Amino acid sequence: MGLILKIFTTEPLIHILSWAHETLKESNTLTFEVLNPDITGGTYAGESITIDNQTYLYRGYKAWSDLGEILFCRLLTPTIASAHTVQITYEKLDLSDSFHHSDAKEEKYGADSRFAALHKNEEPAFLSPYLRALRSVHVGEKKRILNLGINTGDEFDLIRQILSHEEYLKLELVGIDHSQTAIAHARKRFSEGNATFYIHDINDLAILDLGRFDLIITIGTLQSPGIDFKLLFMKLVQEYLTPNGAMILGFPNCRWMGGEMIYGAKAPNYPYSEMTLLYKDVYYCKKYLQQKKFRVTLTGKDYVFLTGTKIRQSLII
Repeated sequence: MGLILKIFTTEPLIHILSWAHETLKESNTLTFEVLNPDITGGTYAGESITIDNQTYLYRGYKAWSDLGEILFCRLLTPTIASAHTVQITYEKLDLSDSFHHSDAKEEKYGADSRFAALHKNEEPAFLSPYLRALRSVHVGEKKRILNLGINTGDEFDLIRQILSHEEYLKLELVGIDHSQTAIAHARKRFSEGNATFYIHDINDLAILDLGRFDLIITIGTLQSPGIDFKLLFMKLVQEYLTPNGAMILGFPNCRWMGGEMIYGAKAPNYPYSEMTLLYKDVYYCKKYLQQKKFRVTLTGKDYVFLTGTKIRQSLII
């Protein structure tokens, strides 16, 4: 259906949210006119601004972007409506367009799957905290790095981008994933000779005889169905980390639908984002690492990054 236009001036956000929910039941798009956020800077959402005897409640583009995400909509490019107002248009996302709905098993995350269309390093909400995590563990000083659930290698690619060519080639990278096509793609992508990739079930790492690593990275993998999360995590710390090794764990707190990364993990039996399981897993890993004398930080939003580095023990003379 076509656009439904409405003008908002001093209406509270709850009124706009309610109207949008009702409108989107009957329409795939909606358009409304509001105060141009560029009129002023340093103004908080909800502050009153009067221009030419007309009072408006101010909201910035950040607020309108957040509202679109909550409504599972894409925010289209705003257009100028008048000297002081703009038109905001939302377009419904195709919620069926998501790798989450795939029934495939081995190749649900393959090189030709819908998952392959995701480029997490191009999402600021992923890139920034992951980059911070890599820098906090001094990734360039690590000799051996293991990534579980590497897929086509995006996490390794960022390491390659932030290090000099000489620094990067000194690293020994090992990636493991169950997808044959994803690993085949990764092998072509990383042809410098310092990366090894295995098609393997990460529940059974012992058979690979991998040795120990200075850094272990796993993003969105340990919580996958079929993995004994706590048992595997403890084994990684006890059997695969060097004495001064570090860990970067990424916990998804988002869904990928219709070309967008939408904030909030989807839990079973809830029609909305419910994050108890996410926090439970994060807290478990945090406490366990702290007991093992790691310094632990939590950063991120759409992906929660847990970074653990060994606390250096001072020599007592």
